[in-house]
Amino acid sequence: MPPLDLLAGRAFSRAAGAALIEGNQVLLLKDARENYPAWLRAIRAAVHYIYFESYIIHEDDAGREFADALIAKAREGVRVRIIYDWMGGLGNTSRRFWKCLRAGGVEVRCYNPPRLDSPVGWLSRDHRKMLAVDGEVGFISGLCVGQEWVGQPKKKIDPWRDTGIAVRGYAVAEIEKAFAQVWGMLGGGIPEEELIRADGLARAGDVGLRVVATLPATAGLFRLDQLIAALAKERLWLTDAYYAATTSYVQALRAAAQDGVDVRLLVPNATDLPLLRPLSRVGYRPLLESGVRVFEWNGTMLHAKTAVADGRWARVGSSNLNVASWFGNCELDAVIEDRGFAEEMDQMYLQDLAKSTEVVLDEKRKVRTPGEPRHPRRLMSSGGGSAGRATTGAIRIGNTITAAVSNHRVMEPVEARLMTAIGLLLLGLAALIYFFPHTLAYPAIVVFTWIGVALLYRAGKLYRRRVKRRRR
Repeated sequence: MPPLDLLAGRAFSRAAGAALIEGNQVLLLKDARENYPAWLRAIRAAVHYIYFESYIIHEDDAGREFADALIAKAREGVRVRIIYDWMGGLGNTSRRFWKCLRAGGVEVRCYNPPRLDSPVGWLSRDHRKMLAVDGEVGFISGLCVGQEWVGQPKKKIDPWRDTGIAVRGYAVAEIEKAFAQVWGMLGGGIPEEELIRADGLARAGDVGLRVVATLPATAGLFRLDQLIAALAKERLWLTDAYYAATTSYVQALRAAAQDGVDVRLLVPNATDLPLLRPLSRVGYRPLLESGVRVFEWNGTMLHAKTAVADGRWARVGSSNLNVASWFGNCELDAVIEDRGFAEEMDQMYLQDLAKSTEVVLDEKRKVRTPGEPRHPRRLMSSGGGSAGRATTGAIRIGNTITAAVSNHRVMEPVEARLMTAIGLLLLGLAALIYFFPHTLAYPAIVVFTWIGVALLYRAGKLYRRRVKRRRR
């Protein structure tokens, strides 16, 4: 291996906190039509255990199909464990659905429901999407479980566009280890004798990959994304569902494009939150001005989170290019270092671009798509992505307010409407508090009391733990 490649590999391992694992077979799976059948085949073939972690499992036809398959295996004596996210399930899945699974013998744990001793802890989410069965196969993807990914032909609603992979080989042990890590955070851990070790698996192919399992505040994938943007020589093609990148990552993409790298970003066109469309386009301008090409998907919803660089590196998983994924959530991604797989990703990307429209700067330096109607048709079906779009919108609104107050960047005309709305809202709140001061005092008392009690409760737990250690 050339010295530069060896150095890059070492940097990737340190940045991501994930070593390169050789000896795997990786199968690229496109949309639910390829992912769901592969998942269900693996579940139905399970003999010992099933680990399933998903941000959202909808209580609809798709969700019930998976629930029935999981309950059937649990009744056969297979150990079935599921992790779902509290916020992801909110409004999408009822308690009755989870009770039914538990009654069928499935072990179910919920990630980070609101707690009195953690007033803002709910901000951290388990955004992972994975399935692992018997140490035989592991799946990493951007797909949740729901009818949106299947589509509704009778209503002429197309399936959501998404990407996943199936992994066989030594890396399956790391995928299962990532599940066990979160499972242990939510209660008792998985017995060590149940978890398979890499040396207990057989070589399945010649593909090397890293399993990047990030936890809140670890930012492993963020560091890796920055490195890939810095090291790309020829091309860097990105697909993202909820793009709202940090300034440092935007600068990394701009620097790559200005250095001659073919940088492309494919994002959704559709949204059920109209405010996000102009906000998204504010984020495009600095990219377009530096030579980054931006494309909008012409379909219901583009939900994939992927990257491919220089025909050598590829990433598939749950992480979006935004602060929530990089710093706040539990995420799971596979970074594959294989020319054959990267070529497949390149071809899939070009197919997606054929169904997309490029965003450009016109002669008046406005961000637009060629032939765009004055009032674009809404294509989005409501569903699983609303929380992600809301989070992305909140990030962009925060960026706009910060920029306006601190004057740290040039504001764009498209941001005028947003700043006007926020300014009027703040003035209205100020007037409300002036004339009715108790409207602020009572909520503040509740919030401060809650935080104070939570801090004292946590301090008491830590103190008791210290006393127990001294007595040992």
